[in-house]
Amino acid sequence: MENYAIEMLNITKRFPGIIANDNITLQLRKGEIHALLGENGAGKSTLMSVLFGLYQPEEGVIKKDGQVVRIHNPNDANRLGIGMVHQHFKLVECFSVLDNIILGVEPNTAGFLQKREARAKVMALSEKYGLQVDPDAIIENITVGMQQRTEILKMLYRDNEILIFDEPTAVLTPQEIEELMQIMKGLAKEGKSILFISHKLNEIMEVADRCSVLRKGKYIGTVNIADTTKEELSRMMVGRDVEFVVPKAPAKPGEPVLTVQGMTVASKAHRNNAVRNVSFQVREGEIVCIAGIDGNGQTELVYGLTGLEPLKAGRIDFLGRNMTRMSIRNRSLAGMSHIPEDRHKHGLVLDYTLENNMVLQRYFEPEFTNAAGFLKKDNIRKYAQRLIDEYDVRSGQGPITPARAMSGGNQQKAIVAREIDKNPKLLIAVQPTRGLDVGAIEFIHKQIVKHRDAGNAVLLVSLELEEVMSLSDRILVMYEGEIVGELDPKKTTVEEMGLYMAGAKRQ
Repeated sequence: MENYAIEMLNITKRFPGIIANDNITLQLRKGEIHALLGENGAGKSTLMSVLFGLYQPEEGVIKKDGQVVRIHNPNDANRLGIGMVHQHFKLVECFSVLDNIILGVEPNTAGFLQKREARAKVMALSEKYGLQVDPDAIIENITVGMQQRTEILKMLYRDNEILIFDEPTAVLTPQEIEELMQIMKGLAKEGKSILFISHKLNEIMEVADRCSVLRKGKYIGTVNIADTTKEELSRMMVGRDVEFVVPKAPAKPGEPVLTVQGMTVASKAHRNNAVRNVSFQVREGEIVCIAGIDGNGQTELVYGLTGLEPLKAGRIDFLGRNMTRMSIRNRSLAGMSHIPEDRHKHGLVLDYTLENNMVLQRYFEPEFTNAAGFLKKDNIRKYAQRLIDEYDVRSGQGPITPARAMSGGNQQKAIVAREIDKNPKLLIAVQPTRGLDVGAIEFIHKQIVKHRDAGNAVLLVSLELEEVMSLSDRILVMYEGEIVGELDPKKTTVEEMGLYMAGAKRQ
């Protein structure tokens, strides 16, 4: 009989209107990296939340080392040596990195906190696994990549043997992804067993030993990575063949839609400016991509353009109008759409229903509000239902599902649907396919190209080099708050782009 670290046998988990896990069996061997693959809303995160004690299954059993165990909550999971890095990090924003890592297992003597030994242990772990962090940095001031390292250190600090990574690379730069892959391989070599949820077939092919595929809540099968291909995995996952490269005609740029001159934006994290004297243009009928390693000013650049942060200096012209000091609503009304980097912070009101989220920036329009100021609920529902059908947004209760209850990928699809449907003259898309499966990525890419072909401007900010190369018509590389190069995706290579991104080369 095979020696499994974890067995999840015949697990069924239901939510209102949906069976999230339908009789699923998953077996994790000791010391292996086991990938869990599936479309958005296929039930991957739910299954892992059952293992971590966040949900109780209606049917099925969990075994650890061959013994049946009951996991009522995450504390039980931790006692059994099971740790989880969630897709949306569970960190206290106003605490330091160190405080977050030791939270819940604080070392103390007679009730007094002993931070010195905790710090020593954290620094030793960070050294051993190549997870560089600043223990005193406050979470809300650090990059997403750094937050993720904090989450991984949290697991290692608790000496967890079974590590669950839920979409760990969705927010990382290519360099950080490479580092994470090495870290995962190192952990598996030490005998830790890893469950790795991902949509990214390249990563699964590179790092996993075996892969189990879920589709619409059902178990499709488990394959050895050595014996399969990317195409085969995508067919198992989506049930059809997927185009990995977007077909698109050459761009036909027209008049400038966005002109940025000498833009400077302050940094919250330190005294330097995050964006320094940046100038560029985006024209009708083209996709301009801002590429760069996370934390080089892309976030602040977008905040400045969309009105989330004031400019320290410089000027922004949109369709020939100066909009440097324009309010966010007026920018939206003027024809600007924004798919934000952080879907929870700036994209959705999580406790609102899906239909209310779909009209967040338009509820006051005559289509949705009558002359007396009351919402036309039927119109809002019809509109939301159309977008749900068009963009295949999956949710248990359709338009009345609370946004919080949806999978991360479906939350993302809802935002993309809302922003593109406004038919903006300028679409600012930051990580638009973050956390999406190959089928959804293919669809969103086609929508962005269609938007460009209709004569609109697209400013894409992406950390995915494949996405940058296949979607953009022009690439602007940012390094330390400045644009250091303008590249043509047809004439450049990923390696050359990497040199600009690392600051080793500039024009």
